[in-house]
Amino acid sequence: MKAILFYGPQDIRYENTMIKPLSDGEILVKVKSALTCGTDVKTFRRGHPVLIKNIPSGFGHEFSGIVEKVSDNVTNVKVGDRVVCANSAPCGECFHCRKNEYNLCDNLDLLNGAYAEYIVVPERIVKKNTLILPDSLSFDKAAFTEPLANVVHGVERTGIKPGDTVGVIGIGPIGLMFARVAKLKGARVIAAGRNKEKLRLAEEFAHADEIIDLKKYLNPEKIFRDFSEEKRGLDVMVECVGLPEIWERAFSCVRKGGTVHFFGGCKSGSKVTFDTTKMHYGDIKLMSVFHHTPQYFREALDLIASGKVDVEKLITDTLPLEKLEYAMEQHIAGNAIKFLIKP
Repeated sequence: MKAILFYGPQDIRYENTMIKPLSDGEILVKVKSALTCGTDVKTFRRGHPVLIKNIPSGFGHEFSGIVEKVSDNVTNVKVGDRVVCANSAPCGECFHCRKNEYNLCDNLDLLNGAYAEYIVVPERIVKKNTLILPDSLSFDKAAFTEPLANVVHGVERTGIKPGDTVGVIGIGPIGLMFARVAKLKGARVIAAGRNKEKLRLAEEFAHADEIIDLKKYLNPEKIFRDFSEEKRGLDVMVECVGLPEIWERAFSCVRKGGTVHFFGGCKSGSKVTFDTTKMHYGDIKLMSVFHHTPQYFREALDLIASGKVDVEKLITDTLPLEKLEYAMEQHIAGNAIKFLIKP
């Protein structure tokens, strides 16, 4: 098959590679739609110790397709089924799984290889995190299930309620989806970013109530407070940038009793500083949520299938597999939300 293989930072190659023979419980999926992702861009730029364990490696993890082949003991899907597969599945047996913390599973093995004509899906993902698509749902839309599942998980764990004022800073695809799902929860949403196209999508896709162009405001903390109820500060602040300095500024945007959700992951080893007096006496909750679970993967697919989250608006352009490096470069240049890759 043709595939994109990762050889090292800024070294990905479009080439022929052998399809791995199926082991018991695995399936082979013909990839119909794949999506670029911020994590893939970071991996392209500097590698990834968790996602890339061997070189060369498959690359990409957001996809949907058609079951091409099944091995022995596969009972939940058959050849010809239209499916979306997550990039992981919990073991159900480890310390964290026993506490229902499935996203923190000790044996969470992340699947890569979606930038290819075919992908072999491991047995555990086949059993626990492979869903058959509704007939009316396109492959393009279904490929958004995995990133949206992370967001649905984050929104649920944050406890956003109707009437809350929620700020989202950093409106890439994840921030935009967070703003949209928060709106569906009945929140009043304030979205802030710098990119003209992303600001447009904050209105057209997320339906944010207030949109802040951070190029025009040197003090985003004041702007968020000004848009909040009685100018007290936000009920919830969601950081989707992943920079320590933005984490610190996000902390300053919430009211007493508010919640700061650090959704954007910072570079390994990063440190931040908070005002402990404000945090303690202000009764401020600090939290982060990582990854997704089978429950949220299913809920994300339902949201897409219902049309409540119009994910196609996030597609910048459609490209063939051999143009993936161009797609990565466009992301780095700030010229893209998500590219749809068609093998």
